[in-house]
Amino acid sequence: MKKTVSKLLALAMAASLVLSGCGGSGNSGNSEETTGASGSEESTSASSENEIKDLVIPRLASRELETFNILYTQRAEDGENLTSLVDGLLESNPKGELVPCIAEEWGTEDGGLTWTFKLREGVKWVDVNGQEKADCVAQDFATGLEWVLNFYKNDSSNTAMPIEMIKGAKEYYEYTKTLSEEEAKALTAGEGSKFREMVGLETPDDYTVIYHCITEKPYFDSLASYVALYPMAQGMVDELGGADAVRSMNNETMWYNGCYTMTSYIQGNEKIFTKNPMYWDTEAKLFDTVTVKMVESNDVAFQLYQTGDVDYVQLGEAQVNTIAKDANNEFHDYLVPDVPSHFSYQVQFNYNKNKEDGTPDTNWNTAIANEAFRLSWYYGIDFTNYWKRVNAINPMSCENNFYTMKGLVYTSDGTDYTDLVRKEMGMTDENGTTPIRLDAEKAEQYKQQAIEELTAQGVTFPVEADFYISASSQTALDSANVLAQVFSDCLGDDYVKLNIKTYIQSSRNEVSVPHLHSFMINGWGADYGDPQNYLGQMTYGEDNAYYSQEYNYINEVEETEATKALIDTYKEFTTLVNEANAITDDLDARYAAYAKAEAYMLQHAIVLPCYYQIGWCLSRVDNDTKMQPMFGSVGDKMKNWGSNADGYTSEEKGVAEQVAAMVQE
Repeated sequence: MKKTVSKLLALAMAASLVLSGCGGSGNSGNSEETTGASGSEESTSASSENEIKDLVIPRLASRELETFNILYTQRAEDGENLTSLVDGLLESNPKGELVPCIAEEWGTEDGGLTWTFKLREGVKWVDVNGQEKADCVAQDFATGLEWVLNFYKNDSSNTAMPIEMIKGAKEYYEYTKTLSEEEAKALTAGEGSKFREMVGLETPDDYTVIYHCITEKPYFDSLASYVALYPMAQGMVDELGGADAVRSMNNETMWYNGCYTMTSYIQGNEKIFTKNPMYWDTEAKLFDTVTVKMVESNDVAFQLYQTGDVDYVQLGEAQVNTIAKDANNEFHDYLVPDVPSHFSYQVQFNYNKNKEDGTPDTNWNTAIANEAFRLSWYYGIDFTNYWKRVNAINPMSCENNFYTMKGLVYTSDGTDYTDLVRKEMGMTDENGTTPIRLDAEKAEQYKQQAIEELTAQGVTFPVEADFYISASSQTALDSANVLAQVFSDCLGDDYVKLNIKTYIQSSRNEVSVPHLHSFMINGWGADYGDPQNYLGQMTYGEDNAYYSQEYNYINEVEETEATKALIDTYKEFTTLVNEANAITDDLDARYAAYAKAEAYMLQHAIVLPCYYQIGWCLSRVDNDTKMQPMFGSVGDKMKNWGSNADGYTSEEKGVAEQVAAMVQE
């Protein structure tokens, strides 16, 4: 019953290979027939005598993790740590293909209505010291899904995907909401439980997990590398003492079944990952240790790379320019493409903003509810200088005109889904010179319309927009200052004034939860291979829509004369998304319907596409050996990474000519 690669998936893989030539990862805030090892035999890995045994990598202090429960998180900052600590059903290889992980075989025999995963035997749960705790078995996947779908255990995190796909998942989620917190937290996923009665999951034996979908879901296995379907050991829950203790667990109390345990954790300072001595994949290439150093900026990380204290650094604009334009620079020949980012970054507006004193920011809320105001941003903002912060060599490669990430899915004739959106909007191809969305005449027209309409509603100009960054990140401040200048140049200081503000530790707790931001620039990477995973995060009136609940707060907006048009737009968009989602028997028709919904979203500018992360780095790790998933959470898993203590060169990676061209500028 081994899963075979479909034509559509094969096309997606091809796209990921193209992207890998010029990709990058990180935050602009500056933020299937395979077994065994998934590393690429064709990569330029170092000889064994030059491989790194103890890897050291930096991460920005703003990217500190906030939970050790992989089922709970929806933050890339958490996932980039936890994915090396806990394994799920499937993972990815460097070509973007789904490959076995805990599941050895998987497939469907009824068009995607029922999916069966056969688990490998011998996978162990261990403690932080690598001591065996229990076998990882099918029940652990039931326990994990129950956690995700239990309102009081999981607080609605990661529910959208299983609710969208698995029979009875929504009903169980709603059922738990009717219970008291104590009653809900006492629920289990054992045989005879309410969960087993209601939810379409079977475990006929210790090494078989069967999921029953609501309708045919031919892409369901793409969800199997995402954290919503990860296991949780019931033995760990019992040992810790229940749901609350699981929510607050740390590196010393959690159980591990992944390639590393986290043997040391100093918040905001350092993490040490130590190779799991009982890891099931005995053929995997692992480091003895990986030390993650938290740094305040990429400048600090670069200094550490220069001294040999870290083995990788993501480069910012100034660093790339300095290195690339000087043929005599010691790192000139070592500029290489960073790992391809499969995130589409957007300007996410907050439609229910508060001031710092907790009162509504009426001026902003009224302004952003106005479509002409939003469209003046859509047609008027030229992000090119901001893109230079991401890619100083070729900033136009960062141009993004879509909400959904390119390469996610393809039609039966090989057409990228985003090209359907492009056609629906009547949009031309990118020209590599000027952002195609820019239209000075339309921008000015909508600006004047917005001023007239909003002035009549009592809005004062300039409209102040609060943009929050980490207080500890000089890199984020530098990028924010560039963004502020972009706003000034494109919109005018008399129209919009960007205020740069800071948070200390947690963007979510200090900014999002109290609704203080006017907008945030966020990247969304696919959890599974379907447009619903993107567009479903923006729908109206659904508490599982992530961005609607966590960033734009549209569901909280009171309907008034000023907000009615905005709410009506969101309702129509939601209808279009739901109509597309109802099409399950014809993928081409499904994608065409989603393209219509996405075009509607963009034409009304309820979200603003911003950029793709396409950057450069210096690295002693072979980026081409890393997992390259188009969806799921395994992209940062530190497994089968090639390494070379001397670093990798531009010539080895085929980009020497691009770098050399910078010398002439």
